[in-house]
Amino acid sequence: MSKEWVLNIAFHRWQLNRPKYVGRLAEAIRVCAPGSKEEWERYSYEQVPKKHVPSGWQMFGRTMAEHLEEVGRRLFAEISEQLRKEVEEVTEEDCIAYVREVVMHRTYAGYVTEKQTVYEELEHLLGVKLQPAPDSWDRRCSVDCFIPVGNRYIGIQVKPITYSQTPELYKCNNGCRMPMSAFARIMGDGSSSFFL
Repeated sequence: MSKEWVLNIAFHRWQLNRPKYVGRLAEAIRVCAPGSKEEWERYSYEQVPKKHVPSGWQMFGRTMAEHLEEVGRRLFAEISEQLRKEVEEVTEEDCIAYVREVVMHRTYAGYVTEKQTVYEELEHLLGVKLQPAPDSWDRRCSVDCFIPVGNRYIGIQVKPITYSQTPELYKCNNGCRMPMSAFARIMGDGSSSFFL
């Protein structure tokens, strides 16, 4: 079992990837619309704790850097208490580095890929402008972007190619499909949503 797999599973299992721990990253990166990874890092360290966190959010430390270190330490505590046999080689430094990697580098890389590969290609193919979904649509209906069609909407959920390798894929598919089917009910007749 690789460290990456353990870190990824634990980060999600204990929900340390949730907005209450790392802020609303999908919203933040779209607002920032960074031109570089460095620009995203600056924005994330300075603005995420100010503008992109749920009400009642508690900062673990004086800065976002200290906060992410503490989230990494909590990740380590959960792993060391619950998964000791499987993860003997995972260190606290691995956890801190992983949290930083996901929050800073992978969020930025995902944004660039999403923008260049998915949005631009879809917009070119369809001849319409995709709109980023509000955070509430993303959370309630698993919709990343949408196309307005009159007074109806087409919601789109974008998943990376590695999504098919996710453990318990059946559970994950149902977990996304159920909120996506709610999209049509919430948005009204004629609205629908799709996986890409």
